[in-house]
Amino acid sequence: MKLPNPGSPIDKLRAFLHEEKDDAKLFLNALCCREQQLLLRTEIQDIFLNTIAENNASALASSPFKKIVQWCQEAAILEPWAYFALRMRSARWEYIRINLKTLVLEEIVPGHFLYFKEQLVTGRTSEHNPLEIDLAPFSREFFKLQEEKSIGRGLEFLNRRLSSGLFAELERGDNRLLRFLQVHRYRDQQLLLNQEVESTNQLRNGLRDALRLLRDQDDNTEWKELESDLENLGFEPGWGRCVSMIRDTMGNLLDILEAPSPRALEIFLSRIPMIFSIAIISPHGFFGQENVLGRPDTGGQVVYILDQVRALEKEMRDRLYEQGLVDIDPRIVVLTRLIPESEGSNCHERIENISRTVNSYILRVPFRSTDNEVIPHWISRFEIWPYLERFAGDAGRELLAELGGRPDLIVGNYSDGNLVASLISHKLGVTQCNIAHALEKAKYLYSDLYWQDNEPNYHFSCQFTADIIAMNSADFIITSTYQEIAGTEENPGQYESYMTFTMPNLYRVIHGIDVYDPKFNIVSPGADPEIYFPAEDKENRFIKLHEEINDLIFGGQRHEESRGVLADRSKYIILTIARLDRIKNLTGLVRLFAENQDLRDRANLLVIGGHINPDHSNDAEEVDQIHQMHHLFESYGLEHEVRWLGMHLDKQTSGELYRCVADRRGVFIQPALFESFGLTVIEAMVSGLPTFATCFGGPMEIVEHGISGFHIDPNNEDSISQLLVEFFSRCKDEPDYWHKIARGGLMRVYEKYTWKLYAERMMTFARIYGFWRYVSDLERMETKRYLEMFYSLQFRPLAKLLESDLSKQ
Repeated sequence: MKLPNPGSPIDKLRAFLHEEKDDAKLFLNALCCREQQLLLRTEIQDIFLNTIAENNASALASSPFKKIVQWCQEAAILEPWAYFALRMRSARWEYIRINLKTLVLEEIVPGHFLYFKEQLVTGRTSEHNPLEIDLAPFSREFFKLQEEKSIGRGLEFLNRRLSSGLFAELERGDNRLLRFLQVHRYRDQQLLLNQEVESTNQLRNGLRDALRLLRDQDDNTEWKELESDLENLGFEPGWGRCVSMIRDTMGNLLDILEAPSPRALEIFLSRIPMIFSIAIISPHGFFGQENVLGRPDTGGQVVYILDQVRALEKEMRDRLYEQGLVDIDPRIVVLTRLIPESEGSNCHERIENISRTVNSYILRVPFRSTDNEVIPHWISRFEIWPYLERFAGDAGRELLAELGGRPDLIVGNYSDGNLVASLISHKLGVTQCNIAHALEKAKYLYSDLYWQDNEPNYHFSCQFTADIIAMNSADFIITSTYQEIAGTEENPGQYESYMTFTMPNLYRVIHGIDVYDPKFNIVSPGADPEIYFPAEDKENRFIKLHEEINDLIFGGQRHEESRGVLADRSKYIILTIARLDRIKNLTGLVRLFAENQDLRDRANLLVIGGHINPDHSNDAEEVDQIHQMHHLFESYGLEHEVRWLGMHLDKQTSGELYRCVADRRGVFIQPALFESFGLTVIEAMVSGLPTFATCFGGPMEIVEHGISGFHIDPNNEDSISQLLVEFFSRCKDEPDYWHKIARGGLMRVYEKYTWKLYAERMMTFARIYGFWRYVSDLERMETKRYLEMFYSLQFRPLAKLLESDLSKQ
C-alpha cells in the first residue's frame, strides 16, 4: 500500500476537497455538466479556466487543482465518480478518483481506471475478468533508466552498467568475453582467435606477445605480412588491416581485460568483425525502386529503407576494410512481399538488386492462403495479419538459403515487419532491431477504447497485439526522435501510449512497455546526399529536368493526373508533398490557404499527393480525401492559384523540384496532424527551402522555430496562414531573411540528420546489443515465453478471425 505524502499535490488536493468543498464543487460540477463522459487534457484545462473566470474563483485558481489539471491527461466521469489519469512526467502516471457527492479522494491502480473506462464504453459492468497483460514483473530485476533526459540513450547507460559487472566477472575468472571472441567466424573462416587461446590468461599473454611483435613494425605493414607470426600466438584475421589498427585494437582489448570501461568496450566492439549480413523486413505495400511511391501503403518507409540500405552497406564495407577482411562482401537483404498483380511495378519479381549498392537486394516472398494458394493482389496494411505467420516461415527459409546461413542482424519495419522480425529472430536466435516509423495507436483518438468501432476498417485488435509482442521481443528499438518514445511535457509519446490501455471485451494492458528500458535508442535518418542538396550547388543540379519541372509547377501542358494552374508566376510558391490521407492533412492546408485572401495574394500553392481521379484509388480514406480536395477547388475557385499533382515523382525529379522552388524563394510546408519523423522535412531543409512543419511529432525536434524553420499547429489553421503571410512580408522587407532561415535549415541537417551518422550509430547498436545478448541475460527468456503465450492465445485467433471475415467479403 502506498504511504501518504502530506506534501504531494494529491494529498494537498485531498485536504482541499475536505476544507474548501464549495470551490471544489464548482470545478467538479462543471466537469459533470459536459455531455461527454471522457475528457482529454485540453478540454479539462479549458473547463478549469472557464470555471475560474465565470465564478471569479481565485481560491480555486491557486488550489491544488491547478497542478492536478496540469498533470491530467484524461478524465472519465460517471456519477458518483470522477476518475483522473495523471502524468507527472514522461511515463510516470498516477490514477485517482473523487466521489462527487462526498468529495472523498482515493488513489487507485491502473486496472481500476481501465475498468471504469470500459464501463463507460460498453454501458455495462463486466461479468467476467478479461485477460490482463502485465509485463512489469518480468523486468523488475533488470536495469532501467531513471531520468527523463536519459530516455532514448539506452545503449550509453546499458553499456556503462554492464561494463562494471563484466569487470567483476573477469576478476572471478569468468570466460564469457573469451568465448564471445572465439565464436567469431565468417562461413568457414575463423576470425580473431584460434585454438591456441583457451583461457583468459592465455589471451592476456598472447596480446602482450603480439604487441611486442608489433612494436617495431611500420604502421602501414599489412596483416598478411605478419599473418604466420600472429597465428602462432593464437590470432586470426579481423584485428585490423595494418599494424597501426591491429596494435590499437589489441591494446584496447588488453585495457578491457585490465579494467573494462564503457567507452573502451564500445571502441573495441566497433573494431572487430561482427556484422556481415543484415535482413531488413518490410512486408506491406509495393516495395520497389521505381513506379511505387504514392501507391497505397507505399511512401516514406520505402525511401527510408532504400537509403538506409545504401548507408549501412557502405558502413559495413568500410569497417571490413579497416578490419583487413577485404575478401568478405557484406550483404543486405530486404525481405518483402511478392505481388503477382504488380500494376506496372517490379513487385512481381523475386529478386531485385538495389541500385548504388554492391551486394544488396530485395527478396520478395508471396503471401499464401491456408490452402497454399499465392495471394495475387495488393492487400491493405490493415488486413495482412492473417498472412504474416506463414510469410515469416517461408521468408525465413528463403533468407537462410540466400545467405547460406543466419543473418547477423534482423531489422523490422512498422507493425507488420516488426512482428515478422520477432518470429524469425526468435527462431534463428539473431539480434533483433525494431523501427516503428509510425504507431497507429497514437494517430487515432481512442483507437484502443473504441477498437470495435474501428475493427471493420482498421483491425486494430491485431495490430496493437502485434505491437505489444514485437516491441517486447526486440533486443533494441530505434526511433527517430525523443517524442516518439516519451512525448513532450504536455503529451505522451507513441511508445508510452502502449504502457497502459484497454480494449474492452478483449484484454487490458496493465503494463505493456517501459520507455525507461535501455532497449530504446534515438538515431535519426537523413536524406540521400546524391539527390537532396542545396540549390546553390549549381554543378550538381539536374538541369536537364528544368523544363519538365517548370511545366509540373505551373501547368503548361495538360496532365491527366493534375488540376489547376498557377497563373501568376511572380508569386511565392508554397510546396507540399505527402500521401493523401486524413493524417497528412493536405485538404486542411488547401482550406487554410483558400480562406486567407492576403496569403492568396502573395503566394501560390503546389500540392503533390494522391490521385486526382478517385477511380484510380482503391484506398477508401484516400478516395474520401480526393472528393474533399475537389470540393475545395470548386467552393473557393482555386483553379488559378492552387496546382494539384496526383503523380509520384522519381527521386531526381523530386530533389530538383525542391531546388527549383528554392530558386523562386518559395517554402515547403508539412501540415500533418501528426508526423512520427518527417523525411520530406529533412529533404526540403537540405535542399535549401525554408520549412514550416507540424508541431506534433518528429518535426518539433528537427526544426528550431525561427532559426531553422517554423513550427505550425495544424489544429489552428488561421495561425498557419498568418505565419506564412508574416514570413513572406518579412522576406520582402528584409532581402536576406529568406536566406537566413534557409541556411539555418541546412546547418541543422548537416549537424544531426545524415545517413552517415545514422549508419555508424546503427552498427554500433547492433554490435553492442549483440555482445551483451551473448554474455548476459539480455535475451529475457521469461518474457519471451510470456509473449509466446500471448501470441498463441490472442494474436493467432484474432488473425484467423480476420481471415474468416475477409473471405466473406
